[in-house]
Amino acid sequence: MEDGNTFRKGDTIELTVTDLAEKEQCFGRLDNGMAVMVSGMLAIGDRVSAKIKKVKQRYIEAIAVEVLEASPDRTEPVCSYFGVCGGCKLMHIRYDAQLVYKQKKVKDALEHLGDFVAPPVMEALACREPFHYRNKIEFSCSNMRYLLPEELSMETLARPKEFALGFHTPGNFEKVIDIDYCYLAKESMNRVLALTREFALANALVPYGAKAHTGFLRNLVVRFSENREEVMVNLVTSWYDEPLMERYRMHLESGMAGQKMTVVNNVTERKNTVATGEKEFTLSGAGYITERLGALDFRISANSFFQTNSSQAELLYQSILEVAGLRAEDTVYDLYCGTGTITLYLAKHCRQVVGLEVVESSINDARSNAAFNSIDNVAFFQVDLKDFQGMLDLLGSYDAPGVIITDPPRAGMHPKALSTMLRLRPRRIIYVSCNPASLARDGKEICLQGYKLLSVQPVDMFPHTSHIESVACFERVGLVTVTPAPQS
Repeated sequence: MEDGNTFRKGDTIELTVTDLAEKEQCFGRLDNGMAVMVSGMLAIGDRVSAKIKKVKQRYIEAIAVEVLEASPDRTEPVCSYFGVCGGCKLMHIRYDAQLVYKQKKVKDALEHLGDFVAPPVMEALACREPFHYRNKIEFSCSNMRYLLPEELSMETLARPKEFALGFHTPGNFEKVIDIDYCYLAKESMNRVLALTREFALANALVPYGAKAHTGFLRNLVVRFSENREEVMVNLVTSWYDEPLMERYRMHLESGMAGQKMTVVNNVTERKNTVATGEKEFTLSGAGYITERLGALDFRISANSFFQTNSSQAELLYQSILEVAGLRAEDTVYDLYCGTGTITLYLAKHCRQVVGLEVVESSINDARSNAAFNSIDNVAFFQVDLKDFQGMLDLLGSYDAPGVIITDPPRAGMHPKALSTMLRLRPRRIIYVSCNPASLARDGKEICLQGYKLLSVQPVDMFPHTSHIESVACFERVGLVTVTPAPQS
């Protein structure tokens, strides 16, 4: 193999993409075996020419210049913002190929980061509708509009540079792409977006400037209930203007005639771009929408956490139930329980479920959802899982858990929480992961402490993105494994 030093920055090379990596990077090798990390919206099987950006001792970094021979996995992206917006980085890849890639991503992480040999990773469960699947979309407003490539040469712009309502440019907290239509949003959400932009421009509403921390209009957050077909519109502003908000409500209702809808205004003076407020004003409707998962109903307020893909969330929870092997006498712990959706979904299949979560508002929502569904064999406690050990005395009145469900954030479980969970020695641990790397790291430690990985079920919650959810089932070594029958 030739030494990497025979190549120079600026040289053009040719290679075939053999794998996808993070952050728009792909992997391939030159004909002489030299490894290359090439950036660009590419697919496995693409033959490309690329310009060398950096030459390292063991590999080359390059930028794709041209696709010389297209992969059979390629398809034409339907969105005109593809390649500019950072949301749908896999839209140029056929959906069935995306699922194969995501399964491989989970398997590779377990093998290379967790040292698992032939991990039992099943095929990713597909989303029934890979477009328009999101039940929540958050649009940002900015006084700095990102100019699309075709606009850069125009002398006169069709839209003002000082106003944008859409999505942040990747890696830039100030500039926003002025989005007309999102293929992940419901049609009613796109209608709300158009009506809000129309109202904002007609009333000369000043967008929030992230650097100067001035301006009125901050965010537009739209939610949708699949079950009830309700829309929630949450306009986030820097202060409350009652006459203006009344006109906005009327403008929405006129443009969304016949649509069941609630409109709220969150108000914040904080110097950040987070789409929540310290005060909330209900302009019309109940101030919440109701969604159904399985036989359960959930009230979702403006700032509640709820899975953003309702149909896949139900599939995810059913996957948890199928591998948990719950018994009628079981006590179950649900760590990082959020608003209690998993807790409540499992409750009728065991004696009791204890949900633990650090966010106070989530715990309040969880308790409300339990009462709303008349479920009384659950209990929720606000606790930082780093201090999980200190909670055990408080939980002394509950039986030791037969099964633990853990659904941590992307970073995975805090080491103290992981250690305490393992000391409880449940017969099964169900690890729900949104990050294959942290699943591999924590899964390795779980197995080192006396457990075996029985199965991993990827669930595609976010088609056209690189994200994948997984349900991993670990069983304590020495137990007789009984595969439970699927439960409805």
